[in-house]
Amino acid sequence: MADTLSIAFTNLASPMVLFFALGFLAALARSELSVPEAVGKGLALYLMLAIGFKGGVSVAEAGLSTQLLVTSLAGIALGFAIPVLAHTLLRLTTDLDHATRAAVAAHYGSISVVTFVAATEVVKAMGLVFDGYMVAVMALMETPAIIAGLLLARVSTPAGEGDAAARHETAHETPWGTLAREVFLNGSVVLLLGAFFIGIITGPKGMVAIGPFVDAPFKGILCLFLLDMGLLAARRLRESAGLTLPLAAFGIYMPLIAASLGVVTGTLIGLDVGSVALLTVLSASASYIAVPAAMRMALPEANAAIYLTLSMAITFPFNLVIGIPLYAAVAQMLAG
Repeated sequence: MADTLSIAFTNLASPMVLFFALGFLAALARSELSVPEAVGKGLALYLMLAIGFKGGVSVAEAGLSTQLLVTSLAGIALGFAIPVLAHTLLRLTTDLDHATRAAVAAHYGSISVVTFVAATEVVKAMGLVFDGYMVAVMALMETPAIIAGLLLARVSTPAGEGDAAARHETAHETPWGTLAREVFLNGSVVLLLGAFFIGIITGPKGMVAIGPFVDAPFKGILCLFLLDMGLLAARRLRESAGLTLPLAAFGIYMPLIAASLGVVTGTLIGLDVGSVALLTVLSASASYIAVPAAMRMALPEANAAIYLTLSMAITFPFNLVIGIPLYAAVAQMLAG
């Protein structure tokens, strides 16, 4: 438990999280600190490229196997299913507008790299073994949730949302061919998937060639991006009613529900205990890097204060302090 708390503190005190906090507090204090919009978009483009490329290289390094294929398909299925479930729960329990609801759902269907890294340390400390290709599965689970979120934002708005319904095209008004084009040719999706396949094609040699660009500067650029996200989140929070109790509760129970799906799926497809634990963590985590960057580009009307605060200020620390050891213990009980 002491090791888990140490890992949790280390991650919460990391430069990335603290830069988000700096931006958030600076905006709450009405500081003049700002990141130009063009720069913010450039940072988002860089993160999409780097995350996609490094994920593709991870798949190339892991090589193809039946278990990798099965686990990857399971991860992709979870990446599509969890946003749909999250969207449904948000529609039933909150009054979020359609775009913000879809954006939040996409965050909870995607993954948190930092949470995954912390989970690997906990799993190792428990003496459990996991397969190296879980890094590749992690990379594959990033994009499906973005696609699912965009689909949810474009399809029929549920009846009873009044003016919000009038602001969005319905599935009946938009042909599915046009809908697919809007989603799959969205700039963030094209860049993520394109960089991912380039990473697979070029493999480790590609990483050697552009590693100084996509690897070394990544954490520094991520800090600047999260500073910008902190500024944006606080400013949106000032302009809105902020988080309600049902939304805050969602940030706690949604990862538990998603973790349940992950641990059952990992057990059914025959993963070892450590890999089940990591798939469970991936299912339970919420993105605060790739999806915010994508949503900023694709759904600018969504309320960033809601989706960033939920994923980063509630679910992220909950998973680090309580979730990871809980998920690992349940995985050990079911798959051990």
